[in-house]
Amino acid sequence: MKNLLDNKSILITGGTGSFGKKFVRMTLEKFSPKKLIVLSRDEMKQWDMQKEFAPHDKKGVLRYFIGDVRERERLNLAFQEVDYVIHAAATKIVPTAEYNPFEAIKTNIHGAMNVIEAAIAQKVKRVIALSTDKACNPINLYGATKLCSDKLFVAGNAYAGAHDIRFAVVRYGNVMGSRGSVIPFFNERAKTGEIPITDKRMTRFMITLEQAVELVWFALEDCVGGEIYVPKIPSMKVVDIAKAISSKAKQKIIGIRPGEKLHEFMIGEDDARHTYEYRTFFKILPDIYNWHKCTQRIGNGKKCADGFSYSSENNQEWMTKEQLQAWLKSEYSGNDTLR
Repeated sequence: MKNLLDNKSILITGGTGSFGKKFVRMTLEKFSPKKLIVLSRDEMKQWDMQKEFAPHDKKGVLRYFIGDVRERERLNLAFQEVDYVIHAAATKIVPTAEYNPFEAIKTNIHGAMNVIEAAIAQKVKRVIALSTDKACNPINLYGATKLCSDKLFVAGNAYAGAHDIRFAVVRYGNVMGSRGSVIPFFNERAKTGEIPITDKRMTRFMITLEQAVELVWFALEDCVGGEIYVPKIPSMKVVDIAKAISSKAKQKIIGIRPGEKLHEFMIGEDDARHTYEYRTFFKILPDIYNWHKCTQRIGNGKKCADGFSYSSENNQEWMTKEQLQAWLKSEYSGNDTLR
């Protein structure tokens, strides 16, 4: 991936979010892109991001576009002369989607359709869409909309026809420290002396923003079209996350929220039939058009056994409280709740 993004024009939807900001920072540090375009609908977040990133944009490659993935015409304009699109825009908070279902569908499903159609029309070369563990065996609306989105991006490779474009998906679980995730929430609540726990049995996958960005880079380089990339990452019990953040704060069991899962799944048993394992990740291949039999897509992967599943409960790798505390200290240095 040494020269992967050099002299390329890259656009990221939802670019002012936690992932988008980390993607921009790491891309500026590692590559020399021609243009790096942030598309989002919040002008104040863009204004703040411009001020934050101005010292890092020494070559003046950053661009900021106000726009919404719900609006296809705006995407058609924004995608002109763009090589790669990273689709990170989403309505992603589970209770928000449960109580605002029409809005979640407009952004997560209709928005995905708009991204696909605009990318084909504007001759984009690669599109990588961000997914979630909640798209596997979904029980909430957010997961259901992201499952639809995943299916759309996989099928987008067929809709492209003769166009030289590839669509792929990356799927991962709880991103440590991302906005709206459990760690910053627990970190804030620990200051009150009490951390709410939905269920003491609950487990979650753990991935850093850096790992999430690197997975997207890899997918850009590796994809043939239609793959869903799933990283091998550790799990952790939610009660242990709370203890790592504050050993003194009391834990209060409050019950599972609407649409919330006890454990995260990233690969279900039904997906195992066309899933391949690699050293650091899994690849779910599409079963349409016999793409799951494509040797170029399979590469050196090992076929997963029938009945295989990958969940935060049955994971072979677990993060310890000490490992999480080491990460917390590097991210939240000087915070007196980390003890």
